[in-house]
Amino acid sequence: MRPISPSRRKRRSPREGRAMSSPVSVSATEGAFDRLHPKIRRWIRDQGWDELREIQARSIGTILDGAGDVVIAAATAAGKTEAAFLPILTLIAERKGGGFSAIYVSPLKALINDQFRRLDELCEAMEIPVVKWHGDASQAEKRKAIAKPSGIALITPESIEAMLTRRPGDAHRLFASPDFIVVDELHAFLQGPRGLHVASLLKRIDAMAQKPARRVGLSATIGDLTQATAWLRPSAPQNVDLLVAKADSPELRLQIRGYVEPPDLDDPDHAEGGSQDAQPPKRIALDAICDHLFSTLRGTNNLVFGGSRRTVESAADRLRRRCEKAGVSNEFYPHHGSLSKALREDLEIRLKDGSLPTTAVCTSTLELGVDIGSVKSVAQVGAPRSLSSLRQRLGRTGRRRGTPSILRVYVREPYVDVKSGILDQLRPNTIRSVAVVRLLLAGFVEPAAPSPETTSTLIHQVLSVIAERGGIRPKPLFDLLCGPGPFNSIDTADFAQLLRHLGSGEVRMIEQAPDGVLMLGSEGEKIVQSRDFFAVFESSEEWRLTAAGRTLGTLPISFPVHKDSLVVFAGQRWIVLDVDEAGKVLSVAPHPGGMVPRFEPSHGEAAHDRLLAEMRAVYLDNDVPEYLDKAAQELLAEGRDTFRALDLDRRSLIQEERDLHLFVWRGSQTTAVFSAALGMAGLECGVHDLGVTVPETTPAQMVPILEKLGCMSALDPMDVAAFVKNVRSGKFQDFVPEALAQKQWALQNGQFVGTATAIAKTLR
Repeated sequence: MRPISPSRRKRRSPREGRAMSSPVSVSATEGAFDRLHPKIRRWIRDQGWDELREIQARSIGTILDGAGDVVIAAATAAGKTEAAFLPILTLIAERKGGGFSAIYVSPLKALINDQFRRLDELCEAMEIPVVKWHGDASQAEKRKAIAKPSGIALITPESIEAMLTRRPGDAHRLFASPDFIVVDELHAFLQGPRGLHVASLLKRIDAMAQKPARRVGLSATIGDLTQATAWLRPSAPQNVDLLVAKADSPELRLQIRGYVEPPDLDDPDHAEGGSQDAQPPKRIALDAICDHLFSTLRGTNNLVFGGSRRTVESAADRLRRRCEKAGVSNEFYPHHGSLSKALREDLEIRLKDGSLPTTAVCTSTLELGVDIGSVKSVAQVGAPRSLSSLRQRLGRTGRRRGTPSILRVYVREPYVDVKSGILDQLRPNTIRSVAVVRLLLAGFVEPAAPSPETTSTLIHQVLSVIAERGGIRPKPLFDLLCGPGPFNSIDTADFAQLLRHLGSGEVRMIEQAPDGVLMLGSEGEKIVQSRDFFAVFESSEEWRLTAAGRTLGTLPISFPVHKDSLVVFAGQRWIVLDVDEAGKVLSVAPHPGGMVPRFEPSHGEAAHDRLLAEMRAVYLDNDVPEYLDKAAQELLAEGRDTFRALDLDRRSLIQEERDLHLFVWRGSQTTAVFSAALGMAGLECGVHDLGVTVPETTPAQMVPILEKLGCMSALDPMDVAAFVKNVRSGKFQDFVPEALAQKQWALQNGQFVGTATAIAKTLR
């Protein structure tokens, strides 16, 4: 890069002051900088940048010289947005013609708002329009873009879906000719219904275009990079350029702290102190955890991940009360998906501003790449299960050069005595925390798991395409949606079976005209016209909480409320003044008492096979990591003592009263499939982290069953699928034919079924 003239601004590089991928020398990036559009080079000088990042220099060359797709993998705050858009803007600067030149797809509205702020000034300097496009964005700006589409659209998948189904003519003008489609937080789309949805939308956009747009995927944490290239361009993953930033990880400081709950505890997340007239409940682990969080984090910016909305609310309430008791301003605020957009954005802005010390107590809502600045530390209440999530969270800290990443894990274990079950005595939460840290230091990240919502999401897309086109024949519909891509496991026979089922008299989602054209049926029309159609994930009916006319957020309708009910929400305590049943609105006012609501249950993170293998290794070892506090060291010793007393290094079947524990030492998916295989023998199994428990069974009864299972040379996955409970999943699971659901399960779990026989041989 040629020397950059001094600026009156402080000299900095992209994402100032954060530990990013290693900078390369001026000479090494000189060619990349010189190839950028003159207006971009001028803008860079005005920003006071004195260098490009290594990943940015490489991306500039790859995007400008190539004609294919690119995956850019780099740490959080490594300048991935600039790595993609500096060369993209260079290429589209002189573009003529209608339609968006580039489409940026993000899973979060907040991330779109953040990226808009980063791109708006540069695009304005280049006279390239840029528009935010999501449910909360300006309607006037969207109407302006519809009237004269050009430049860049920053959009959510649901907004693309809405345009396709509600305004297909405008959607074709907007989306039919982009040069680039940028998919941010790519790892978030590698599994689950939203990933299937976005992949299908990309296929449909390609089908509109004379020439498919180049795709650029951005991600910070990917366990299997081949999964990323296969998702980004399913028809030709081998042609996707993969750019991985050189690691420049900061020093990691960590601690695991152990806490034991009191005996006979029913609710580990109950409100502190109870209501005014109630007997104060005994102190629980969360009380002591919040004591430590308050004394350690106050005065700095931090993130505390609670694992569930209920834990988040309970912890945030406790921390606020500690601030009040100490006579200081509150610094601790909750952040989760049930809170109103305004409350969440206020907290994000406060964190990013950095002028006031702030700790966000959050769920995974602050895990993705919304820019909240650099935080001093990250804490997690509860033993981690996902290395991918933990790495994503840890990427929020240690960004400033010379500052370490700080991680604290607060482990809660149940009280045990001679009457306690052996699973509790094994202290699996503590063992799992140590195993996660080992894998974190080893650089392991689990790959994405199969998405069981395939057929449900396909139903959504069938309805969407029919609505978009007004009608379509079965063969073109199959060609558009199936084949290489998210629904490649659906063949023509499966598709025909699904269409017949959707058109049956019981379902009436679609119907077929005499000329063979598929149209929406009476039920299909209702579904497509509903407000929640655009999203492929399920949304439950909810109460809306308001205080003095301001919306605080929502609670599940299943949460029982009445006038004078007490509730903890948004980190504060409220009393219900009025219940509007028709409008589903709760009017609340501040109150000293409160009860932490039970939110809709969330699906827990799955544990990978590698994690369970590492847990077993922790049990077998004798080391005592320095990062464990005294209580955690004692819990580790207790778990190991129980492991050795049970001879679990050489035994797998342990009798406990009338129950039989089978210690499988495999991940969640493998263990669940093994449990289904045992179900074929008529056994009802309970699945837990370390294996399965079979009630009313002895080792003598189990061994012959394991021998029979272990001798099976080829266990048919379809046979196992018939014994799987809840084989259907997803928003439209009730409309998936059972036989098709079982076939999809068998296809996705065939490898695990093969493992079940090997497990049986080991256990016997």
